[in-house]
Amino acid sequence: MRSTILSRTRHWLGASALALLVGVGGVSTAFVFTGQAANAQMQNAAQIVVPQAQVQQGFADLVEAVKPAVVSILVEAEAPGRTVQRGGRDFNFEFNFPDLPEDHPFRDFFDQFGGPNGQGAPGGQGAPRRFMAAGSGFIISDDGYVVTNNHVVEDATKVTVVFEDGSEQVAEIVGTDERTDLAVLKIEGEDLPFVSFEGDEQPSRVGDWVVAVGNPFGLGGTVTVGVISGAGRDIGGSNYGDFLQIDAAVNTGNSGGPAFNAKGEVVGVNTAIYSPTGGNVGIAFAIPARTVQQIVGQLIEDGTVTRGYLGVSIQDVSRDIADSVGLDNARGAIVREPTEDGPAGAAGVESGDIIIKVDGEQIDDALDLSRTIASKAPDSSVELTIWRDGAETTISVQLQQLDESAAAETPEQPTPPEALPEAATALGMTLVPNGDGSGGLLIQNVDGDSAAAQRGFATGDVILEVDNKPVAEPADFDAAVQAVQDRGLNTVLIKVARDGEARFVGLPIGDNE
Repeated sequence: MRSTILSRTRHWLGASALALLVGVGGVSTAFVFTGQAANAQMQNAAQIVVPQAQVQQGFADLVEAVKPAVVSILVEAEAPGRTVQRGGRDFNFEFNFPDLPEDHPFRDFFDQFGGPNGQGAPGGQGAPRRFMAAGSGFIISDDGYVVTNNHVVEDATKVTVVFEDGSEQVAEIVGTDERTDLAVLKIEGEDLPFVSFEGDEQPSRVGDWVVAVGNPFGLGGTVTVGVISGAGRDIGGSNYGDFLQIDAAVNTGNSGGPAFNAKGEVVGVNTAIYSPTGGNVGIAFAIPARTVQQIVGQLIEDGTVTRGYLGVSIQDVSRDIADSVGLDNARGAIVREPTEDGPAGAAGVESGDIIIKVDGEQIDDALDLSRTIASKAPDSSVELTIWRDGAETTISVQLQQLDESAAAETPEQPTPPEALPEAATALGMTLVPNGDGSGGLLIQNVDGDSAAAQRGFATGDVILEVDNKPVAEPADFDAAVQAVQDRGLNTVLIKVARDGEARFVGLPIGDNE
């Protein structure tokens, strides 16, 4: 089993860690971690309704109503040895919990597979070793569909659902989606207790109460309370990041558990925490209900998720980029390059285009565009509103299906030429023709006090285009900048490559020389 259920830290916002909340072997370990309409069965599910007045009296009535539908998830898996690697890091299994009581639910497992009080496996590098992970989940239908996180059950050989009363049932994995970190399980039963998702008519807002119920550190049925601290968070671990930030205490083992609103509706699936230590510091992240419904509906119906594919490499539009192309404000997503043989390029989308709307709906940034396109059905047609040459235009594109397994190829980094002829200085940068045959201007030096340095230009970068025009000589650069000034603009759009990856940067002009 990959370390999706193992100890991991991810540096984020500097030196802190983003942790996915899975318990391995009952030990305090941290794992650092959008589709079509929801299934009709979920849409018709009867929700548990809790009187609003109960908020002033505490949350006991809410908890009593929803807890029967919240379950613990126990996972058995096999790893090749005591050390498992993921993302270039090694993770060692060291069980340092105090002695477990005889009646602890994990005791029998540890006695068999190793861990606290158990004989354990001899381990050793490369020796197969079975172990256990613990997470949370919740039932969403009376016939036994269960939602949890993908990283809780990924690569599992056996998944067991533990109910509030301590009874257990082996579950079938219906489907998983790595991109959104969601999974659906199926257990047998009729008239099972279940909970429903909040509706779109009154979505939760920042400042609303949330109640998290889950299985932290193997303590099933643990309840914590907080508020929604933020929305639309991008935590860097998902291509479709749109997380709710909550301050309810969430810890190892809470992964896959629900966060409820004051009416007992699920507003999110607890997935990750922001912490320098792996423990709770009051910043947790939950996948919002609308995303969960979309993905879970597809997983129940098809066992997999299909997404629309536009075929573009994109980035956010900064204020400087907006100024350089005459766009009124920083919005949309700028196209670095259409992919080869992709639907966008075939329809006429070009490098430097800014996609500001899809089917008439405004696009805020690159992540918004990714989520929007992913939510469309493959083979469907979308109308893109493009900002090009200072005006809006529309292009119709027939989407393809996103290949989830396709890995992006990284072009080789250009090698600086041995001889650097015709060097020239412009906008605080010393530029020479790129001598590797791929074109562009190699940045030989950057003035540390220049606007170029402030915006991240560095020695070794290659300028490919200026004002959407290819440049091969310093004179090309100067001519393009002059053309921008002649149009009365104070910022020039530059396409620059580093380590084989191109991006756009808006660079102010006029005070750099």
